[in-house]
Amino acid sequence: MDHDRYDDAYLAEVLKSTGTIALVGASPKPDRPSYGVMRFLLSRGYKVIPVNPGQAGKEILGQKTVARLADIGEPIDMVDVFRASEYLGEVVDDALALETRPKAIWSQLGVRDDNAAARAEAAGIKVVMNHCPAIEIPRLGL
Repeated sequence: MDHDRYDDAYLAEVLKSTGTIALVGASPKPDRPSYGVMRFLLSRGYKVIPVNPGQAGKEILGQKTVARLADIGEPIDMVDVFRASEYLGEVVDDALALETRPKAIWSQLGVRDDNAAARAEAAGIKVVMNHCPAIEIPRLGL
């Protein structure tokens, strides 16, 4: 897939088929982008599970934080990644190791790793990179 540009229908399909999101790199700090996006996603009815080893067991926006994807005790539809590009491959590997794999991996603005994306797509997982769902949802009218 060409990750330089996404068709609006593809983005809408990923977002509409998502109910539960694991937000990797979640921060408890209100001035951090991950906090604002998590708040937005919660306000739109998504279930968001924050993932951050330094915050495990604590709450972010009323949601219990887990240390890693493997600690989530339920299937997730999408992994939203707030980590630097060099960590995207590790997140994809963690997602591929789950018993029930997510339908999509979404990396935030500035986060891209084409090799990691290819591995996820080879396993049947949709990938969106360098985009923000908090921007795309209103833009697409969802």
